[in-house]
Amino acid sequence: MASDASTNEWETVIGLEIHAQLATRSKIFSGSATAYGASPNSHANLVDLGYPGVLPVLNGEAVRMAVKFGLAVDAEIAPRSVFARKNYFYPDLPKGYQISQFELPIVGKGRLDVVLEDGEHKRIGITRAHLEEDAGKSLHEGLGKLTGIDLNRAGTPLVEIVSEPDMRSAKEAVAYLKKVHTLVRYLEICDGNMQEGSFRCDANVSVRKRGASEFGTRAEIKNINSFRYVEKAINYEVGRQIDLLESGGKVVQETRLFDPDKGETRSMRSKEEANDYRYFPDPDLLPLEIDEAFIESVRKSLPELPDVKAARFCRDYGLSEYDAGVLTASRDLADYFEQTAASFTAAGPSTEHAKLTANWVSGALAAALNANNLEIGASKISALALAGLLRRIADDTISGKIAKDVFEEMWASGREADAIIDAQGLRQITDTGAIERAIDEVMARSPAQLADYRGGKDKLFGYFVGQVMKATGGKANPAQLNELLKKKLVG
Repeated sequence: MASDASTNEWETVIGLEIHAQLATRSKIFSGSATAYGASPNSHANLVDLGYPGVLPVLNGEAVRMAVKFGLAVDAEIAPRSVFARKNYFYPDLPKGYQISQFELPIVGKGRLDVVLEDGEHKRIGITRAHLEEDAGKSLHEGLGKLTGIDLNRAGTPLVEIVSEPDMRSAKEAVAYLKKVHTLVRYLEICDGNMQEGSFRCDANVSVRKRGASEFGTRAEIKNINSFRYVEKAINYEVGRQIDLLESGGKVVQETRLFDPDKGETRSMRSKEEANDYRYFPDPDLLPLEIDEAFIESVRKSLPELPDVKAARFCRDYGLSEYDAGVLTASRDLADYFEQTAASFTAAGPSTEHAKLTANWVSGALAAALNANNLEIGASKISALALAGLLRRIADDTISGKIAKDVFEEMWASGREADAIIDAQGLRQITDTGAIERAIDEVMARSPAQLADYRGGKDKLFGYFVGQVMKATGGKANPAQLNELLKKKLVG
């Protein structure tokens, strides 16, 4: 693959086509169910199977969801859009064509702002978002040399979100993909399940000499269904194209697949141009006309969007932009944070309490969820229960260190923080006299260390803190201990 020195001479250009399955109960042009996991071909009726004489009927909920997405990305909503037949051979589309939108999509130009790893804000243009039907699935596992066709997915409504070629690295592409993933889940128009294929993307990748104005020849990497694979596939493809060009070869326009086991892309077929698909308006579907009243009714149904929520978290809770971004990456996570913060005190959370809440939700709680492969909705500790633990940290009943042990026990047992603290005798020692007696005992049995400390070895302060903590079973209030110890050690 290309070296770092050579890649500095080249610029990467990336555009993404994201396919989001819409969370409707029935398919886009038939009444068949869209539920995942049913036995093969049990959710496919005569319309899905493309029988002669059947007529498609447009699902109004799919239209509403597409408009909802368009409004969320500040896009143009077309008052009139048209469905077309996209003709090509697909083994798992019995009609021999896909109903999609081509010249007149329902959602026009829009934009989405992303925050990159270095904190830079970047705006990614959205070219269009159109409605179409999904294809079925070809199955190979356990069938020997045969291929099975499952048409349950055929006809599932999709919104295909096409970006401008505005991304210049794999990391930028992943940041944009994650932002769209967050948005469709906030809007509740897609469950975002990448393993089940309800959220996936095609990456269009090309390279050009740095400073050049014209784009290079692109390759399209099809159906990538994880953030990690998107980054790996793009980085491999960039290196492949640079190596090819620097060795005197040419990049050909083609469709490629990413092999996650080998970490490489491989050629699938030559890339068709739009005229190869022989698009023409579907004669069975009237043009879709949307009036302003419908658009306004959808606009009123929009939730508080991630960027707006993050700005409010910074303003109302005093959180950093980074913390607010982490907490609003999921609508459920943001709700959990707000419920925890609101339960902290009757008077409402202070900035200090909000920051403590943010640290625990994005820290210990997130780690426990990840370790158990759980979403926030399946957390074993409720927002109210976590607030109970945080109150005991804030009122100095327990230290932050002991709180971690209490949290683990709460996760394992489901018990409340106060019950665990009382049962295990974990309340902090805040009695000044008790802490002083522990300090005196440690100093009495550490004469050499005491002499060295008073002789200028300030680092031994940590030794005395540790010894007193050990003597008190970790229960001495840290702030009081440090203050009293400083006075005692001076002599």
